Amino acid sequence: MKKFFFKSLAVLFLCNVTLATANAQFGPNAAAVPNEPVDTTVISKLKDESMNHSKVMETMSWLTDVYGPRLTGSPQLKRASEWSKEQFENWGLQNVHLESWGEFGKGWELERYSLTASSPYVSFSVISYPKAWSVGTERPVKAEVVYLDAKSEEDFAKYKGKLKGKFVMIVQPKEVKPNFDPIGKRYEDKDLLKLANATVVPSAKQEQLPADVRKQMQLGYIRSQFLFAEKPLAILDETYRGTGGSVALMAATLPVAPGTPFDKRPTAYGTDAPPVLTQISINQEHYGRLYRLLQKGIKVELELDMKVKFNTNDTKGYNVIAEIPGTDPALKDEVVMIGAHLDSWHSGTGATDNGAGSGTVLEAARLLKAAGIQPKRTIRFALWTGEEQGLLGSRGYVKQHYGDVTETPVKYTAEQEKFAAYFNLDNGTGQIRGIYLQQNEACRPIFRTWLEPFKDWNATTVSYGNTGGTDHLSFDAANLPAFQFIQDPIEYSTWTHHSNMDTYERIQEEDMKRNAVIMASFAYQAAQREAKLPRKPSPVKVGVK
Repeated sequence: MKKFFFKSLAVLFLCNVTLATANAQFGPNAAAVPNEPVDTTVISKLKDESMNHSKVMETMSWLTDVYGPRLTGSPQLKRASEWSKEQFENWGLQNVHLESWGEFGKGWELERYSLTASSPYVSFSVISYPKAWSVGTERPVKAEVVYLDAKSEEDFAKYKGKLKGKFVMIVQPKEVKPNFDPIGKRYEDKDLLKLANATVVPSAKQEQLPADVRKQMQLGYIRSQFLFAEKPLAILDETYRGTGGSVALMAATLPVAPGTPFDKRPTAYGTDAPPVLTQISINQEHYGRLYRLLQKGIKVELELDMKVKFNTNDTKGYNVIAEIPGTDPALKDEVVMIGAHLDSWHSGTGATDNGAGSGTVLEAARLLKAAGIQPKRTIRFALWTGEEQGLLGSRGYVKQHYGDVTETPVKYTAEQEKFAAYFNLDNGTGQIRGIYLQQNEACRPIFRTWLEPFKDWNATTVSYGNTGGTDHLSFDAANLPAFQFIQDPIEYSTWTHHSNMDTYERIQEEDMKRNAVIMASFAYQAAQREAKLPRKPSPVKVGVK
């Protein structure tokens, strides 16, 4: 009897939580219903085409299996861009072209790679990947492994003249703990409720770093300078995420003094960059094994076979642009955009970061054409490149079309006035569960209504905040209404992001189908509404270019 009583209470509690979640899912003032028309007939067509005749997984296979990885400046990215352009053309889009966003730098391609360890007792293949823009070897080379144990500036003196031509481990292994939490997850009601009820965005004010952290950063800078002077064969570090065969990495780096602004730092891909030392990230379990062998006084050698190719024939970067032209004489010059970044890192095939977003944008374009829509405003599709190096493609596009936000004051273009909205997708394969407002509170009732047709997919959350680090920020900086969708995390931050596990197999087909419908729907609704989306309050504009 007691068990039944407490179970009944538990059921009532869960029901109340569910009802509270449903009522608060849209955020503050959830009871209000805005007078915002929604074309459910078109949305039904989009749903039918996507759920019953989808091409999105075939698109994903081309982007990942055939053309991935797609490092900015690489031949793979160029081929993926050309293929995407061809798909837009085949589906009947117009004004399809590759558009240069400016100078990028050297392309880099990994043609062959292996790393093998040997000692008097063991020999094994090391799970690892070289960082992009590292220098390769003309033939397989073997050398001793050394651990650079420098905890102060004075410690470097004992290694002077002893590291040239060797593999140098530069960090102490992290403790690898068991994974008691699931690697993959979806948002629960309580997570979405927290997002929906958010009313304050954390301050962007940068706090003073603790003294010990600043000391370590300075030591890292000194170490980097020391290594570049000593010229070892390769620098080895431990991957920053994942175990069990996962290797996460980014680009090789040059010495950068702490506090140097991001846009002032030298890059490994710059056409005028000095030679970059070979830098390799090693899986945690294998890095730890090498370290422990050395700690036992056992000599370890590595054999590296690494062939790379640099490309300086074309040092510019290109976005893929396509359109469905507007048909309303008064509104056709106004533009709604949806986009995602096509470039990726090079250890996997760029599936969840961000083939998933690019595949969704391509599929959304196909759905809209298949539905036979003729939008009032022009709907423009963009596949950005250079995102992984600092939103370069979208920033360059915004600068060319809408205004240079680095100027003070900013002089906006005539195109900026005619821009209606931008919607971005770049958080993995997970289903869209709603949208971030980017602190644009005036859009809340509009987005609440646009999400109504997707209640059965539990895609109804509208959050005041935003998610950073991707291409909608380039538009937001130019005072344009720009938004990123909320997505289920799945395995993005725990397993696939920037790692060799970022492959086709991690893509969730049902999620991709739904995402394409939601993204196409938002583009269509923004193109059809009477007025452009509201903008956030901004500084006074100064003239028009």
